[in-house]
Amino acid sequence: MDDNQFQIANFKLQTERYIRQSRFAPLGEDGQRRLMAGRALVCGCGALGSAIANALVRAGAGLVRIVDRDFVELSNLQRQSLFDEQDAAAGTPKAVAAAEKLRRINSTVAVEPVVADVNPMNVECFCEGIDAILDGTDNFETRFLLNDVAVKSGIPWIYGGCVGAEGQTMTILPGETPCLGCLMETCPPWGSTPTCDTAGILGPIVGVIASIQAMEAIKILSGNRAAVSKSLTAVDLWQNRIRQIDVQKLLEAADCPTCKRREFPWLAGREGSRTAVLCGRNAVQITPPRAISSLDELAARLSPHFALVKNAYLLRFRAEDCEITLFADGRAIVSGTDDIGVARSIYAKYIGA
Repeated sequence: MDDNQFQIANFKLQTERYIRQSRFAPLGEDGQRRLMAGRALVCGCGALGSAIANALVRAGAGLVRIVDRDFVELSNLQRQSLFDEQDAAAGTPKAVAAAEKLRRINSTVAVEPVVADVNPMNVECFCEGIDAILDGTDNFETRFLLNDVAVKSGIPWIYGGCVGAEGQTMTILPGETPCLGCLMETCPPWGSTPTCDTAGILGPIVGVIASIQAMEAIKILSGNRAAVSKSLTAVDLWQNRIRQIDVQKLLEAADCPTCKRREFPWLAGREGSRTAVLCGRNAVQITPPRAISSLDELAARLSPHFALVKNAYLLRFRAEDCEITLFADGRAIVSGTDDIGVARSIYAKYIGA
């Protein structure tokens, strides 16, 4: 059997898997074939990201690259659909836990887990070869960074966010629709908007918003860009309300530095912090200017003083009523405080300035 015959046979096999999907006339077999060659980046694998990744892998996207900086905790399980109690007990990185589940769901999809914090230095690398970017993050700094890289590179991206029982999403096609900068002139400062820590979050709203985001990605990856929504969709499940807001006029009306002047300050590193309070976690992430030498060396230094938990991805210990989780790239999540000054002090004391 030559390569062409093998590809035909393989596609026929996959056609059986996706038969209910390809029978939907607007998608069809041609759309399914394009979807199976599509490549998506899921940025953040918490509530939204895990549901999005699950939908795309089941739909047969060719590649799903998952980037997340965090590890699984028990409080995640209420709304983060790919994880279980075993993942939480082991403190498995979310990207790794998600990839393990997704590969069992669909072994024909290439799932690439990346345990990292998305920042100006690495975001373009994560976007290489990608056809659509999906927002599963919990903060506007990262969203504005994604907006910069998407507009600069011309990659469609799908914004989404949830808090309480409300959520919203908007698809951004660079050059065709308004971008996030058109919608919001500046990034909201931390503390100025509700978060899952202050307002809570209900699992069903996550499923609704993630489903819309995943469907928009399927449209893009399958070559159906004309079907993409040109509106901001806002959903309030508690009040049973769905609104669609026409934002297309912003593309011409707004003097957007990103769209109109092609200025990318977030991508250039002129905007954004190196420390972030994590949504709903009572925790602070610290990103140092340089990586540590190795987790093994740090473990050897700390083991006489602390009971350590260590695996291939992270090192964890408790100090001063806080839990410190250190990753190989030098990032630390200091749990037990939302005070940036306290977190930095603990990091400097036990890890290094």
